[in-house]
Amino acid sequence: MRTGPLLVYDGDCAFCTTWVRRLETHLGRFPEAQPWQWADLADLGLTTEDVTRFVWLLVGGRRFSGHAAFAALLRMQREWGWRFAGRMLVTPPFSWAAALGYSLIARFRHRLPGGTPACAMPRV
Repeated sequence: MRTGPLLVYDGDCAFCTTWVRRLETHLGRFPEAQPWQWADLADLGLTTEDVTRFVWLLVGGRRFSGHAAFAALLRMQREWGWRFAGRMLVTPPFSWAAALGYSLIARFRHRLPGGTPACAMPRV
């Protein structure tokens, strides 16, 4: 049984892995990070469709995905600036822009710096 927060991301995607590592070094509080390919998804209450579309942050009984996961990660920080940014990312109209931004980055991550063809989102 998990006791601490867990960040579940796409470990096959170089873009995602790079950003997880960068955030790990720049944020004071960072949860355990695990590629979904290594995780027991059923135990986490996630499906393959869930984890191929979004990053997930699991904190206690709460589950955050996509931009809300990033916002929750920022709200975990000690510094008030990061916490404030995390609150803004889930407050309309900023949340609308954050959701759109996350969607665009996820969709085109294979074309972004550090991305590879393995980063491409599955076609739905």
